[in-house]
Amino acid sequence: MQDAFDHCAELVRTADRDRYIAALFAAAEHRDGLFALYAFNAEVARVRDVAREPIPGEIRLQWWREVVCGERSGEAAANPVAAALMATIRRYNLAVEPFTTLIEARQFDLYDEPMVRLSDLEAYARQTGSALIALAARVLSGGDLESAAASAGIAYAMTGVLSAFPHHARRGQLFLPIELLSRHGVNAEDVFAGRPSAGLNAALAELRAVVRRHLGEVRQNLKAPHPEALAAFLPVALVEPSLRHLERTDAFAPAGISPWRRQWLIWRAARNPARIAA
Repeated sequence: MQDAFDHCAELVRTADRDRYIAALFAAAEHRDGLFALYAFNAEVARVRDVAREPIPGEIRLQWWREVVCGERSGEAAANPVAAALMATIRRYNLAVEPFTTLIEARQFDLYDEPMVRLSDLEAYARQTGSALIALAARVLSGGDLESAAASAGIAYAMTGVLSAFPHHARRGQLFLPIELLSRHGVNAEDVFAGRPSAGLNAALAELRAVVRRHLGEVRQNLKAPHPEALAAFLPVALVEPSLRHLERTDAFAPAGISPWRRQWLIWRAARNPARIAA
């Protein structure tokens, strides 16, 4: 079984470096559990890229849904990520519903239907980013930190959407809500054609303001000390620095934070948790 957890750690190291670094600040006895959660998340997050078409993607997501529901025990045992995940679910007595909800939310990734409302994007971020933080916090602390995880996950996931905006635009996918674009006189065709405009900049600025509002809620929710669950929240330390980078660059060619600086920001937040939502 340790081979399965080692496989998960290596997958997370290459596919989700931020969470890999954050997990290193967790208590050693719980790191395997975090790596299993994050490897599962990486697998379902990349289904569109791996499957390339919606129907194969639906089949992959259905397979994961059946795995977490305990319906494919034989196949799960042969898959290192699935085996490690199921062992983690059993060890920490994790509820299945957050996993199935996350999988269902990822169905949106498979299609080119646009995100219509801001509330739709926030719900997607809650079902994916917030759910993962809440599960990680439960692994680390055994407690229910869903309230703190809600705003943290939304802020982190929506920052990821902003960072991936040009990538989504190139493949004809629109996470930036239509209601924001319409409010600023931008249509989807302009986005897919890679045409910058003052309206698009205003729509992106409005979404960054929404993220910062959620980040303010993170500051309030993390005032109570939860030192044992800290590692679950450390990636959120990248949100504000990422927003500052994004607002200084072209929407279709955003500047990212260098890997060494991302690692330093996580390390700094681990030393001073007040910096998680700074």
